[in-house]
Amino acid sequence: MRIATRFAPSPSGHLHVGGARTALFCWAFAKGRDGTFILRIEDTDQKRSSDAASIGFAKDLHWLGILWDEGPQWQGVGGGPHGPYFQSERLAIYNHHLQRLLDAGHAYYAFETGEELDAKRKASAAAGKPYRYDRAALALQPDEVASKLAAGVPAVIRLKCPGHDVTIKDEVLGEATIPATEIDDFVIRKADGFPTYHFAVVVDDELMQVTHVLRAQEHFTNTAKHMLLQDALGFRRPAYAHLPIICNPDGSKMSKRDKDKALRKAVAERKLTEPPTGIVDPGAWGAWLGDKNVQLDLETGQRLADALGITLPEINVDDFKRSGYLPEVLINFLALNGWSPGNDIEKFDLEFLRTSFDPRRVVKTPAKFDRVKLLSFNCDAITGMPHEEFLRRAIAHGRSYHPAFMDRMGEQGIAMLAKASQERSKTLDDMFRGNRFFVVADDALTWERSKNTDKAMLGEAPSGCDHLRALLPVLGGVTEWTSTGIEAAVKPYAEAHAAGQLGKAAQPLRIAVSGGTVSPPIFDTLAILGKASTLRRIERAIAAFTATSA
Repeated sequence: MRIATRFAPSPSGHLHVGGARTALFCWAFAKGRDGTFILRIEDTDQKRSSDAASIGFAKDLHWLGILWDEGPQWQGVGGGPHGPYFQSERLAIYNHHLQRLLDAGHAYYAFETGEELDAKRKASAAAGKPYRYDRAALALQPDEVASKLAAGVPAVIRLKCPGHDVTIKDEVLGEATIPATEIDDFVIRKADGFPTYHFAVVVDDELMQVTHVLRAQEHFTNTAKHMLLQDALGFRRPAYAHLPIICNPDGSKMSKRDKDKALRKAVAERKLTEPPTGIVDPGAWGAWLGDKNVQLDLETGQRLADALGITLPEINVDDFKRSGYLPEVLINFLALNGWSPGNDIEKFDLEFLRTSFDPRRVVKTPAKFDRVKLLSFNCDAITGMPHEEFLRRAIAHGRSYHPAFMDRMGEQGIAMLAKASQERSKTLDDMFRGNRFFVVADDALTWERSKNTDKAMLGEAPSGCDHLRALLPVLGGVTEWTSTGIEAAVKPYAEAHAAGQLGKAAQPLRIAVSGGTVSPPIFDTLAILGKASTLRRIERAIAAFTATSA
């Protein structure tokens, strides 16, 4: 039997890591059995879907290396015999099968308004009973139904459920029976003419010849509805495997609301009442501050975080890419969230996963996302890779997320920074985020004033500023402005004037050129910064510290 799995996201934003893991397991199960992995875009919810989000999903999967055999055509992958792969383009197919159900008496039109249904739900709640649709629409005569439809009265289509229990056999969770009392006549086509998720997914899985459905446990109870639809339509039943959710270490769900909470906390701490200029539209700002249920869109939220100088928690694949994680590391780590290959194996690649994945080793309980472990995996991969590879990836990351570095330093400067940073980097972003002083204009650099900086610059004689004054002509006379050339000039000075303690001269230099106490190795830092900038910053630092100490 030809094995086929599918990943079918709703395009409402970038790919969540939970969705990425589902896609990964679907890919591994199919490809490890010489099968087909299908990408399908479930965009029938017009309020939540967008073309831009669909492209974002494709980019995220492509970056991770999870390439689809069938699906939307993008970057040389996709296409196939079962398209179109956007549900919004398959309405004629759905309408055909809806009509089949109507003709066979397995489905019917219902005309209740939202207000009428809400009133019935409230009445059930007041009576202490669970709400079930009362099949009032079945009392309508055929001519009444035809008249309402002809008059354009909004209508949904409901499945006429057979009224028996449904037993689900799941490859992960085992066997479970959903009582008939928990399944009422659910809607399969909305009043806007689009099919519901339940109907479209059943039709697509059949027509695309999907044999195995791997999806999140939150869909488990939906499976009973899908089985009833499969029976009514005369479709086969694929095998099901429901995967555990991924949650935060405290057990809470990993959600984009985590980002919103971080933004709101930062705004509250800074007591901001007005948005940073040009970052958030004033109207959107007011709506956001006035309602905790309102969230800023992803791009606006990121711009606000950048303006506030905070790092948002990574939730989506694009967040981890922006933060400088490697795709192969994220793939490795996601596979371990809810699954294990056994034999204490933790680090592996896509090929290993393809040949080793077995849903019987998927756990039933929620998987906790250990960010510390992920960062450790990423650090090991970065520090262990050949330097040429690190440089290539660092340049690509800089072009995407730190263009100011590329513009000011150029590839030669970035190469010097990468050489000085690889052993200290846990992510590709570290060498940029931790070294912003390189791209600050010399006259705009400011200095951190703390007990440590003041001690280094203004301590007992000779003070740091004294050493800097003496080093100005020494550095000014360096003809070979390289790490080696600078070291050859500064070390003899330290031997003669700082009792041989290089740190007495090096730390004031670091503070003067970087604004703080942390930088790459000092001679590398000065070489990267350049002679003119180094001398200018030393002069300004001396003036700034001595002026405030006078």
